[in-house]
Amino acid sequence: MWNFEQGEVLAFDKPLHWTSFDLVAKVRWNLCRKLGKKKLKVGHSGTLDPLATGVVIVCTGKKTKLIDQLQYDVKEYVATMQLGATTPSFDLEKEVDATYPTAHITRALIDEVIPTFQGEQWQTPPAFSAIQINGKRAYEFARKGEEVELKPRLLVIDEIEVLEFDQQSMQLTIRVVCSKGTYIRALARDIGERLKSGAHLIALRRTRVGNTRVEDCLTIEKFLEQLTNFEPDRSSETR
Repeated sequence: MWNFEQGEVLAFDKPLHWTSFDLVAKVRWNLCRKLGKKKLKVGHSGTLDPLATGVVIVCTGKKTKLIDQLQYDVKEYVATMQLGATTPSFDLEKEVDATYPTAHITRALIDEVIPTFQGEQWQTPPAFSAIQINGKRAYEFARKGEEVELKPRLLVIDEIEVLEFDQQSMQLTIRVVCSKGTYIRALARDIGERLKSGAHLIALRRTRVGNTRVEDCLTIEKFLEQLTNFEPDRSSETR
């Protein structure tokens, strides 16, 4: 039996094109409506880009106190990148701004380069990110064409492996297990550079957060369906 005010930890498979805030807002609005409340604490434990899908952990009520702790859970991604071209956002949000040679890129070269990203890495976050700079998000500056200086951050990539490489289309799919603060878009950029070419993300799916796997997650549609049949326990309401 759910008790959203005492607190629940819910795992969602975030839809494509939704922000993590969109998901939280949808959950909050429907819960408040169902519970007959004007306010309810609801938050997520880690932002996922609009062009990515997969696991987002949402906490309600008193369980929102767990968010800071949950943010440090290890995350797993499956990422597909296009080699030989870059975009300002390192993904499909922006159009290609430069192309690079790819004739030298072979599976052997990829198998040599990809393992070099395992372990501790210094990574410069993307300009198109939610990092705070002087009270504003970095993407607010980037979308106005203003340059921002972001400092490299130390992160850990626990596992990284090649899942598929199509030499004809120059599309590379990898699996990555990494720490909090890792930008897979920036990893695509760095892989492109280390291959002496360019790269940008064309698909990203977060497949695991901690012990929660994407196949165990709720879709927003399934959650709303279950919520329709949910009857709140009025006996526990504060008088």
